Amino acid sequence: MNSGRPTRRTVLLAGAAATLLPQLPTPAFAASPAATNTSQPYASYWYPDSLPSGTPGTGITWNSLKTWTAASDADLAFNTAAVPLAARFTPTPANSTARSGQARIQSLVSFGPTSSNPSQGAATADYYALTHWSYLDELVFWGGSSGEGIILAPNAPIVDAAHRHGVPVLGNIFLPPVAYGGQLQWTRDLVQKDSAGHYPLAAQLVAVAAAYGFDGWFVNAETSGGNTALGTDMQGFVGELTSLAAAQGQRVTWYDAMTVNGTVSWQGALNSSNQAFFQAANDMFIDFRWSTSSLAASGTTADGFGRSRYELWAGVDVESNGSSTSVSWDAMMPTTKAHITSIGFYRPEWTRNHLPASRTPGDFHAADDRFWTGRSLDPSTPDSTDTWRAPAVSVADRSTVGGALPFASVFNTGHGLRWYEDGAVTSDVAWNHLGLQDRLPSRRWVVRTAGQRPTVTFDFADAWHGGSSVLVSGVLDQPTTVDLYGSQLPIGVDSVVDLTFRTDTGSVNVELAVATAEPSAPGSTPPYTYLPVNSGNGWQTVTVPLTGLSDTLHAIGVRLTAADTSGSTVNWRLGGLAVRDVNDTQPPAAPSGLQITAATGGDLRFAWDAAPGAVRHYTLHRLLPDGTRRFLGGTCQRAFFVGGLQAEQGEQAAGFELRATGELYTASAPVTVTHTW
Repeated sequence: MNSGRPTRRTVLLAGAAATLLPQLPTPAFAASPAATNTSQPYASYWYPDSLPSGTPGTGITWNSLKTWTAASDADLAFNTAAVPLAARFTPTPANSTARSGQARIQSLVSFGPTSSNPSQGAATADYYALTHWSYLDELVFWGGSSGEGIILAPNAPIVDAAHRHGVPVLGNIFLPPVAYGGQLQWTRDLVQKDSAGHYPLAAQLVAVAAAYGFDGWFVNAETSGGNTALGTDMQGFVGELTSLAAAQGQRVTWYDAMTVNGTVSWQGALNSSNQAFFQAANDMFIDFRWSTSSLAASGTTADGFGRSRYELWAGVDVESNGSSTSVSWDAMMPTTKAHITSIGFYRPEWTRNHLPASRTPGDFHAADDRFWTGRSLDPSTPDSTDTWRAPAVSVADRSTVGGALPFASVFNTGHGLRWYEDGAVTSDVAWNHLGLQDRLPSRRWVVRTAGQRPTVTFDFADAWHGGSSVLVSGVLDQPTTVDLYGSQLPIGVDSVVDLTFRTDTGSVNVELAVATAEPSAPGSTPPYTYLPVNSGNGWQTVTVPLTGLSDTLHAIGVRLTAADTSGSTVNWRLGGLAVRDVNDTQPPAAPSGLQITAATGGDLRFAWDAAPGAVRHYTLHRLLPDGTRRFLGGTCQRAFFVGGLQAEQGEQAAGFELRATGELYTASAPVTVTHTW
């Protein structure tokens, strides 16, 4: 298979992800990477030890990992993930071909440039807002370049969103080819030993991941010119890195490039040239030049080591063609026998990048659903004629909607054209911040009807809270059930479900669909009980008691029946769902200690002390002279940056309010701070 390396290098070295400047005077989230101010925090990147000769380009800082300390990291509060890695479970698969316990999926994704990549989102909705977490087992924060830095720590919002869905995130170590500026000295720096024979940068990498809250490292050594001694040192380094990482709950994935003799030679297989690295690490990404026979042999070799063959990610390069990529699927995931290896998708953000510059969030999600779900856009009914074998066809989805109540979602995808609160716009500025993303439905979209299938999408034209809602649109000539969540939620005599929804067009009878048992077999319908939901006009929240039900809630959905089944179009919007105990309405406690820690003109850094108890995230609003509030941003961290603020007409000082938001989207009392212009 063609490895596609030229395109890969071009993207890595160009490293540009466009972001829009805030629309003053109502900015949301971070300023554009193009803005030049000392207050803007960015995602971190380093060289192992020695720096390039010369001076860095505009907007680039050169830093040595060897000299990094958490105490001296001025942006650590902005870059530290806050959401712990959630436990996952596997509901009964949505179709009979999706398997659990076999092939897994890793994604190597470049979310933005190496340098000037905002720590906490930006004022644009044009972002790779990954939502199909249920099929992923590992996410690699891909990137790095010889002129900027080659060790990358992932942005906190990405880690927070991934962790909420149970997916570990790895930082990236990219030792570039010499043709693209790679220096063999950087490889030697990485694997240097101290007087005791240990690898100090292995300990440093583990310390960075622990401080930043992500889950380990992807090691990609592609700088040629090495020898057997360097290969031996690299083996020792990877082994020590993996051992130290394991003690911190972290992991290490090795990329099939450097061989045991220190040269760079992509094998496209697990074999004697690289197996020592696989044995030293947790996983290995097999380069794109694999074949059916080389993968089969690789799986057998892994078995012989007593390792799982599914710890091998067979690389699939989708950067150029996405869901039109020709792939030898049966080499990895045959339909008539056990899967051979796992899959490593290289650059699935094609679903955004291939679209024209005029793309909308809706355009992106349509392409992304096609990639992950398949042409049918329904995991329960895969299109058998589709040459793109989407993950939903072969891999069972996972869920984190379990544990104790409450559980809630406002179907926020982590980006939007506006920000809504209780159905009202409180900021008309586009934004992205994946840390605010909800636990989203894992099967998009399973629709059960004997009639015409409506379209189900995330929609950005209106929302109850955040930036998006679920829109069901079409002719409902038969009752239609939309599956929402596979779950393992405990329910008792006081358990209720809140539905927040609105009918935009037509007239619809709404029922809550709940199941207290799993489907009888993969691909079967959950044994739903349908509970009536009273409806009226406009946005409304209806509380439905789960009377007579007990034990565990295994599936949640909605059933819609149109009053007119003769062909009129219905547009019905779901803005929120919560499962809770009836008395579980207490808002979270307020944070404290809100202060502005740095200010340059209208660029402000805020910091505060955590609210006691459980908090989902924090929101920051500006108090305007007319008494209204304008949403400036939200974050899971305890620090936030806002850029480009301006004084309102006649305003001598600007007031700000910070609130803690709980799992049920109830808000705490505000704490305030004032900035004098």
